[in-house]
Amino acid sequence: MVLKKKKREIQVDAFFLDQQQLEKLQRFSKAEEQNLASLLLQCAQLNNGIQQIQCIKKIMPLVEKMGQNSACDPMVKACLDILGETYFSLGAKNPLKKVLASSLNGLPERFMMLAVQSFVCCLREELKTTDVYLYRKVLENLASCMEDFSLGRASVKNLFEEVLQFLQKSFLDIQEENRQNHGNHVVQTQLMHDLLIAIKVSMMLVQKLQENIQGSLWKHHESFVWQSMCSLLKSSTNFLMDAALLQTVQTTSGLAVILFTKTMYEPAEELPSLVSDLLLGSIKHTDVPEWFLSNCGTLCTEECPDSVLLFLCHGALAMLEWKNGSMGENGEKLLLDIASVLLSLSSELKESSMAMSLSRILAIWTNSAQAAIVSGSPNLKIKLNGNSDIIGKLLEYIYTHWEHPLDAVRHQTKLIFKNLLQIHRTTITGSNEKSDPFFARLIKHLLSLEWHVKGKYASLGCLVECVGTENILQLDRTIPVQILDVMNDQSLAPYASDLLETMFTNHKAHFTLSFQESTWIDQWHDIWVSPLLVILCEGNHDQTTYIIDYYLPKLLKCSPDSLSYMIRILQASADANLGSRGTRGALGALMACLRTARAHGHLELSTMMSNGLVSTECIKQGLVHQHNQVCIDALGLLCETHRSTEIVSKEEMQLIQFFMMYNLNSQSPSVRQQIGSLLRKDFMSSVCDRLFEVLFPGSSHPTRFSALTILGSIAEMFSVPKGQAQVFQLDQEIDSTRVRTLIQCFASTFEEVKVLAFGLLMKLRDVAFNLQDSENVDLLFQAAMDLSTSTKPYDCVTASYLLNFLVHHKGLQHICLGKWLEHNSQVDENTSVSTVEKNTLAVIKLLLVNVEEEIFQAKKSLLQAAASFPMYGRVHCITGALQQLPFNTLTLVAEWKEMVARLILMSYKLSAVVSPVVQSSSPEGLIPMDSDSESAGRLQMILHEIQPQDTNDYFIQAKILKEHCKVESEKLADHRPMDNICTEMRGKERQTCDVTAQMVLVCCWRSMKEVSLLLGTLCKLLPSHATSEPSDGLITVEQVKNIGDYFKHHLLQSRHRGAFELAYAGFVQLTEMLSRCNSESLRKMPAQWLSGVLEEIKSCDPSSTLCATRRSAGIPFYIQALLASEPKKSKTDLLKMTMKELISLAAPLNESPSVIPKVHALNILRALFRDTRLGENIMPYVADGIQVAILGFTSPVWAVRNSSTLLFSALITRIFGVKRGKDENSKKNRMTGREFFSRFPSLYPFLLKQLEVVTNTLNSEAEELKIHPSLFLLLLILGRLYPSPMDGTYSALSMAPFVPFIIRCGHSPVYRSREMSGRALVPFVMVNEVPHTVLSLLEGLPDSTSPCIRQNNIHGTLLQVFHLLQLYLESKQLFSLGFQQGLGDIIACVGTKLWLAKRPNPCLVTRAAYLDVLVMLSTHLGKFQKPGMPLFGFWEEMNRVISDSELMSGIPYSSAVPGLIQYLQSITKLVIEVLLVTAGPDIQSSSSPVAKKIAKPPLSIVHLLHCEFHEVRLLALEAILLWLKQINSKQIAEEGGGVLCLLIDLEGALLTMALKEKNLQCFCKVLEILYTMDLRNVLPKTECSIKMNPNELLTWSLNIVDIANRDEIMAEIAAFFFFLIHSLPCFSSTEVQSIALKFASKLVIHLLQNHQQISEKVLKTWVQLLVYFCGDEQQTEMLLAAAEVLKSITSFLLINEKLILGLSDTLAMWKCVVLLLQNEDLVVRDAAAEVIQVAQSEKKSSKGTEFALRVVNAPMALDLAFGILCELLQQWGEIRAGVPILLEWLLGDSDLKRDSETSALEEDDYLFDKGEVNFWAEKLTLVRQLSKHLLQLISMTHLTLPDHGELSQLSRTALDQAQLVGHLLRVLPPTPEFSKTAEFTRLTIQNERISVCLKILNLLKSDDTCKNENPENY
Repeated sequence: MVLKKKKREIQVDAFFLDQQQLEKLQRFSKAEEQNLASLLLQCAQLNNGIQQIQCIKKIMPLVEKMGQNSACDPMVKACLDILGETYFSLGAKNPLKKVLASSLNGLPERFMMLAVQSFVCCLREELKTTDVYLYRKVLENLASCMEDFSLGRASVKNLFEEVLQFLQKSFLDIQEENRQNHGNHVVQTQLMHDLLIAIKVSMMLVQKLQENIQGSLWKHHESFVWQSMCSLLKSSTNFLMDAALLQTVQTTSGLAVILFTKTMYEPAEELPSLVSDLLLGSIKHTDVPEWFLSNCGTLCTEECPDSVLLFLCHGALAMLEWKNGSMGENGEKLLLDIASVLLSLSSELKESSMAMSLSRILAIWTNSAQAAIVSGSPNLKIKLNGNSDIIGKLLEYIYTHWEHPLDAVRHQTKLIFKNLLQIHRTTITGSNEKSDPFFARLIKHLLSLEWHVKGKYASLGCLVECVGTENILQLDRTIPVQILDVMNDQSLAPYASDLLETMFTNHKAHFTLSFQESTWIDQWHDIWVSPLLVILCEGNHDQTTYIIDYYLPKLLKCSPDSLSYMIRILQASADANLGSRGTRGALGALMACLRTARAHGHLELSTMMSNGLVSTECIKQGLVHQHNQVCIDALGLLCETHRSTEIVSKEEMQLIQFFMMYNLNSQSPSVRQQIGSLLRKDFMSSVCDRLFEVLFPGSSHPTRFSALTILGSIAEMFSVPKGQAQVFQLDQEIDSTRVRTLIQCFASTFEEVKVLAFGLLMKLRDVAFNLQDSENVDLLFQAAMDLSTSTKPYDCVTASYLLNFLVHHKGLQHICLGKWLEHNSQVDENTSVSTVEKNTLAVIKLLLVNVEEEIFQAKKSLLQAAASFPMYGRVHCITGALQQLPFNTLTLVAEWKEMVARLILMSYKLSAVVSPVVQSSSPEGLIPMDSDSESAGRLQMILHEIQPQDTNDYFIQAKILKEHCKVESEKLADHRPMDNICTEMRGKERQTCDVTAQMVLVCCWRSMKEVSLLLGTLCKLLPSHATSEPSDGLITVEQVKNIGDYFKHHLLQSRHRGAFELAYAGFVQLTEMLSRCNSESLRKMPAQWLSGVLEEIKSCDPSSTLCATRRSAGIPFYIQALLASEPKKSKTDLLKMTMKELISLAAPLNESPSVIPKVHALNILRALFRDTRLGENIMPYVADGIQVAILGFTSPVWAVRNSSTLLFSALITRIFGVKRGKDENSKKNRMTGREFFSRFPSLYPFLLKQLEVVTNTLNSEAEELKIHPSLFLLLLILGRLYPSPMDGTYSALSMAPFVPFIIRCGHSPVYRSREMSGRALVPFVMVNEVPHTVLSLLEGLPDSTSPCIRQNNIHGTLLQVFHLLQLYLESKQLFSLGFQQGLGDIIACVGTKLWLAKRPNPCLVTRAAYLDVLVMLSTHLGKFQKPGMPLFGFWEEMNRVISDSELMSGIPYSSAVPGLIQYLQSITKLVIEVLLVTAGPDIQSSSSPVAKKIAKPPLSIVHLLHCEFHEVRLLALEAILLWLKQINSKQIAEEGGGVLCLLIDLEGALLTMALKEKNLQCFCKVLEILYTMDLRNVLPKTECSIKMNPNELLTWSLNIVDIANRDEIMAEIAAFFFFLIHSLPCFSSTEVQSIALKFASKLVIHLLQNHQQISEKVLKTWVQLLVYFCGDEQQTEMLLAAAEVLKSITSFLLINEKLILGLSDTLAMWKCVVLLLQNEDLVVRDAAAEVIQVAQSEKKSSKGTEFALRVVNAPMALDLAFGILCELLQQWGEIRAGVPILLEWLLGDSDLKRDSETSALEEDDYLFDKGEVNFWAEKLTLVRQLSKHLLQLISMTHLTLPDHGELSQLSRTALDQAQLVGHLLRVLPPTPEFSKTAEFTRLTIQNERISVCLKILNLLKSDDTCKNENPENY
């Protein structure tokens, strides 16, 4: 099968001639031969633009053949006239225009005069245009004439003065028209672009036709040309200064001013000085010509705005000549002046568009500097050297902006850096670049940066190009690995891969030049390929995915030959390293490499398979791998190819079908999306069969999504116009059953499935409707109408999809609608009306009639409406029908106009009924749930507030809700009888229903939601029809205004979040339409509404209905919608005005009598800063927002503080980005202090001042508790900043002034503030300054003899020391000499203050803090201690600290003493660290007397285990567990003492502890340690330690697992656990049960393997517990424990050749495996799949199978499990006993009657319950796979069973169930798939189970039937 991509056709609009032109051509054309006239006539008569292009190309060859005298031929003149008229009539973007110009460029010289006359005549007519809105066409024609068109340029030259005059006129006219249309954004934008083109054309005219100007310009200042040029210069200056114009217009005007001045100024050599003076503001009027002052006076006399200076810089750089030193010294001075102006502007221009312009102009400056320096003076080279002041400041700019939020700024920053390097290279030409100190310093600084700094990558890449990869690798060979490690972060992966590409490409080029032969390739592979392969095999999912996506293609592109090296390495280990659910392994890496290679054209699949690069079995293993991405890579290998026409082999198709068997049910949305994308390529009939097959009842959401996505792709790929040859036709695969299957997908609870099914049915609608009989269509329509009024909110969505499908049916009117509506013969007979329009109108009319009646009833009883006919469903269906209607092609305009009016009226009526509930101050509880007088009184207060429309006393009386509306004797508070107030309501199909507050609220807020969306849809779909005359369109201006008022009212008054959020959705649609509307009154409405609401907020009017609680409810949404509707390219005047007002209101200086306006302002500001649509336009207000939030936090009013906190949180996110992880101290959401204060300069003095104020309150000599409210916020911001090694001497925003203040913040009396100050200090101290700062802090600590010791100060200082040390010890300078020296000084200083860690210090909190510092030092010294530097003195001191501690002498405190637990934990950590170090070989093998003393620590690990405080015991147990795991994973060498000696003889102590431990966490940890230990060491100790033999230990452990069954637990254990569970409710016992089960299971296997007897009862208990753990209701932890146990027993019990436990127990455990493989949780399924991995691996090793699927996903594992089980039954000789058990699995054990009753009750009870939502498990998949293997087993073994006993009972059960299911299906209502979805699905599934079971039973009963049966038929 070969598939070809459709080529995109180019659309060309044809030109047409008028009648007069055609007649002229006809007069001159000749029939007998083709002449120019006949060719043009033929061309004009074509309707296809492409054909006309071909025709025009024939003109010149024909003209060239014409004789010399033909220039006098009137036919030629006539044709040239028509060609001129045609040229000027064509649009600028029409390809015909360029083709015509190109052809005419080849016009012979003899015709040029005639052609110029014709074109001049046409152009003159064009220049006479007076309509401003037609100027664009004239200007575009002028531009076309001057651009590579000699004839056009000659015409313009001839009409030079007229063109100048037109340009002057256009400047003035467009400016005036723009002024008159102020406020009309659409028209103004159009005029701005017209003006932009006019300026560009004027510049083009001056540049292209300069000789015309200069020929008559200089000597005649009174000439017309001179005057015109002055006029153009003056206008350009005005445009440049006019801030109201678009920025692009101002920028271009800046270019024009410089260009015009350059053209007119004399002498030219003084021009650079003039521009310099203009930029620096130092211009002297006496030195400037009069004409310049009169035309550009505003630039000379006024102080130029920053933006004007920026645009003038741009003009100078772009329009002046910088090459060849043509401007001399003045030019060099100007170049340096421009740089200084631009750099000064960088600190002023913060608005996003200006910041982008500035970065672009700086990049242009670097290009100009590069050009100038080549031929520049030595002085210029000195001033532009890398060490110069200007380059230094430019580097400052780069470091500040390389992580700017705008992509454009980041890109330009990279260009600037790259150009700076080139500039420096030019200045040092002749010297060695690789040893240049400037480059060396840059590399050193860049490498010292953290890898999360994005700017580092591009900068290093630029440096690689200068100095080469090899020089950088000499500094650090691990750089490639470091960069690859970064690639687990998607935000960094593109940057990292680009840098790697630059480096390995440069490195390869270096090797190629340096070595003659290819001996270097191995070295290159070691550096760039080998680390990649290691990560691909063992890296985490994200890292490997991003490396494959970003890095691997680039590597293969650079070195395609490396592919063979990669394949060779991976193939060698693919079979042994298949990977797991967490890693790809060598197999996965191989799939990824081959996929990438094939997709990029390096290899073809046929070549791979024929050359043995990959086998079919290998691909199969990849296709069902447990790791999702390996499956996708294997599929990609089959589907992705470099050539779109590559033929798909039969083998590939079989592999794809194999993939689809086991992967459509993926729960990962990204995997499903990739499957759908990849499978677009390969389709055929059998694939479609499989896809429809998996859409069975009960199929999971992922399966349906995948199947429908692929089917949709098939329909799209093979959709070709009728009559054309088709490779495959999907509609031929469709039958009525499959149509019904697709329609049933509408009943899915997932809307994305409905969307896919609807889209597919729309593509197949013709065949779908042909296969539906009228009765079925009628039933579907009835179902849709019923669902549209269901009380279940999700039913109306299904109804909408059904109706939207049915309206395409041509016979809908006759089949269904005729029964519901009056027949409109006039509409029906109108054949021009489309079926969809006709049906949609009728359906909307029907829905509208119904909802109008329901609104009428709801006015009488809202309670009854909520219970029986909530109206929102009908409205939802109306909106859905409208949204798929093509409103631009409607025929029944009058009917639709009436319908729109009725819909709007209905919306208002419905809103009026339900809005009182959502607008009340307590919308969530309008029905009191009890009868107390307080609730009744509260209700009366709300009623008085909202004035409801309901007239049935629902709101008047308080009600008691009863479960089944039974009348009881209770009376309400007002003693009215219960009979009058029962909430029972009778529905259509049910007897009674109870109405809850939830139902009423849902009815109301969803109705409000649907009304809002309907009104928004009406506005969105009908903007072009909004006119003032009702007759002109479907909706009038008045209606639109009323809708706007409606939204305003509800947004500003609704209290319920759901209501105002959805009103907002509709309102946004309205405001977006208004901003584009031509009606001036409508266009101005957003601004008027905005002003109105801001005035109301400011007014503090007591009568205002604005909601001041609930974060101002809908008010922020209202203002957001108004501001977001402003055109993106406008000046955002509304936003600027609003922000100014709000910040003014929110500022603490605002002396308002009420705080409510301030609260509103803060809440609105929060919403605006969170709104991503405002983008960078909101950034200039961030600094003001931060100030307002911090100052608002000091308010005495709680509401202001609360809103300020919320605002502050939004601003932190806006500044530092959304936090992606849980790590509060992650470096990702931070920025350098330089970047922060550069972007928000006003915050520098503000934060510094605030910090000073805060710290002044902490320095009071009196020990008073003074807490400044802003301290927390200040530290929160400062803690997000960090220093950069790139900080130079140029930054005026130094971080140093903050340091002393932050240190003083550590003296705060608030514990949390001291903690934060510790973290906040770290960013402000450079790594090399840490030792000095730490020493300073330590020296500031008091001695034990100091008279005044303040523990808060000590604690804060120690926290700062701790965090600074952490930074220092984690830095990259571990092994440098300076680092060791600094660390030595710190250790010495720490020793002088050790009293703080000992008993003389009475404060346990500060003792703990000092101990934490000692622990950190101990950990570091223990890991990195150099040989020969044992620091015995330090360890001796540590031993003294431990000896002095309470752990040695006993603890005299109770746990209530502050800081005790913290202290005990810290001293315990120190003991553990010291134990580790002293047990090490350095100290144990030393002969030093001090070492021998140290080698005997004062405390042992056993001592810690006996401590009375569980926190100490827990830390000791965690350490033991860690050491054990390290030993087991071989991380620690087993020889030579060390950790091993610490673990000697611990078994007895741990066993004793297990029996006596009272703390749940410690007990769990003890069990985990015992489980981790070798039982051969543990069991011998049980007798002497706990007086138990191994069997008793097993019983004890099983009793722990079986906590629930207390009767079987020994009395003391039962009491013990009862105490645990009830005294420690915060801990879950599942953890204990899980580890106890694993321990017990390990014991069972150990005893059985060693042939020790275990009682049958104990074994039964163990099996029952294992089965219990695998129940669906169990927690994930227990399920994973069961999976781990099953994996551990697989070899010995599950697949053993002998039945160790007997058939029934063994099959019970296999059923556990099956249950776990069907679990909803992916982690559980993957863990269970490892059981199959073990079984398959055993099978491979025992039977010597060449290849076996081992690391497989759950669906494949389930299939393999049944296959293995059937094989085992044969192996055990238990087929006859086993098959009936498997048949019971097949039949299931559900009680159909009970399930049906439960289902019915659940459907009625829960409003939002969607029934059983299936995310994974598919019962029919299990049934089909099990039956497949059973049939194969029966066929292979020719099995028959006698029809009696168990088999007979099974047959009777199956037949009884078949009868019951048949009855239950028959009594279901019509279309049960919609009305009783859950019950219908359950019964259909059971029906198939019974059917399959009966078929197999029949086979087993027969002697002959099964012999020749093909099992696949079943």
